[in-house]
Amino acid sequence: MIAPLQQGAADPRLILRDEELDSGLELILLAEAALWAAVDGALEAEGLGLGRSHWRAAFLLRRRPGIGVQDLSKLTSLSKQAASRTLADLARAGLVERASGDLDGRRKPAVLTEQGLAFEARTAERLRALLAKAYRTGGLDGVAGTRRILAALAGPRQGVGPTRRVVA
Repeated sequence: MIAPLQQGAADPRLILRDEELDSGLELILLAEAALWAAVDGALEAEGLGLGRSHWRAAFLLRRRPGIGVQDLSKLTSLSKQAASRTLADLARAGLVERASGDLDGRRKPAVLTEQGLAFEARTAERLRALLAKAYRTGGLDGVAGTRRILAALAGPRQGVGPTRRVVA
């Protein structure tokens, strides 16, 4: 008799061939392209001249208020210079406020302004609609399975920055 698997334990019976893994990678790349196409359309409609890195930063700031350049760099794989430019662009557009850190004046945690929250929400709404449609296609079991797979892929990045605080 095979012992039941513990929650979150890897199933040693699961053996995937290269073709199955390549098929999964292909689907991830195609899904990413579909999501970024939705982001690009929303950003173009905004007319602010902002790009994908700006929206990613805004999204992460909504989910993790108070992250700064270093955390943004770790979360997104942007260089520290690119993360700094991204936050500076958002601040110039009135979408982000930055303050000196409590312990170190060089660290400047960022938070979205009301305008920034609205900017992020307009784009995220398009993505939520795509994701909701995909989740409905996958069914209830698919949602949980997908979240476990994506969390495993995200790995330690999930713990970067302040504790996630979701703002509506």
